[in-house]
Amino acid sequence: MRIVIAGAHGQVARRLGRLLSTRGDTVVGIVRNPDHRPDLTSDGVEPVVLDLEHAGVDAVAAVLAGADAAVFAAGGGPASGIARKDTVDRGAAVLLADAAERAGVGSYLLVSSMGVESVADGATPEGVNEVFVAYLRAKLAAEEDVLARRGPAVTVLRPGGLTDDPGTGRVRLDRHVGRGQVPRDDVAAVLVELLDHPRSGAVVELVGGDTPVTEAVAALD
Repeated sequence: MRIVIAGAHGQVARRLGRLLSTRGDTVVGIVRNPDHRPDLTSDGVEPVVLDLEHAGVDAVAAVLAGADAAVFAAGGGPASGIARKDTVDRGAAVLLADAAERAGVGSYLLVSSMGVESVADGATPEGVNEVFVAYLRAKLAAEEDVLARRGPAVTVLRPGGLTDDPGTGRVRLDRHVGRGQVPRDDVAAVLVELLDHPRSGAVVELVGGDTPVTEAVAALD
């Protein structure tokens, strides 16, 4: 497969890129910072420097030309403010979906976050700072936009708290799961399996668990 990853220098994205390139897929990684190109190249990923906060849909569609799948794994980052939660976590995700439709990409995976339902219908959860609320709202808005499309088969993955613990290859993956943590290694492994077996329209949550990744994805409705 030919797979394009947006936010390809992120911690989950780099793990995903390495898994895909190692098994022989062609992987293209979109990054904003040109200094990140050598890291991607060492992972076996073809780097493309493109700022998704300012790029037009035609430029992104050109990168996606011939791709089988697109993965949105970008984010404004923990140090970014409210404005960038919207321009990256929502706006860039929507832009990638627009471009995927234009380029005729078959599937689109959106890496979202557990907890987005806490801000549904304008709710403001107690004890959560305004920047994180803005992040959750941006992620939820991105989900709603991309799921409403009739182009690529869209799957939304909502991981729990991310850790750098070694992956176990075992997870809990379902429409709703209890809050918990999950190693980034296992998030990447689940993304690979979802690329191989898209679940169009599915919104699933992910934490550590006891079910092998392949079985967990196969069990989704």
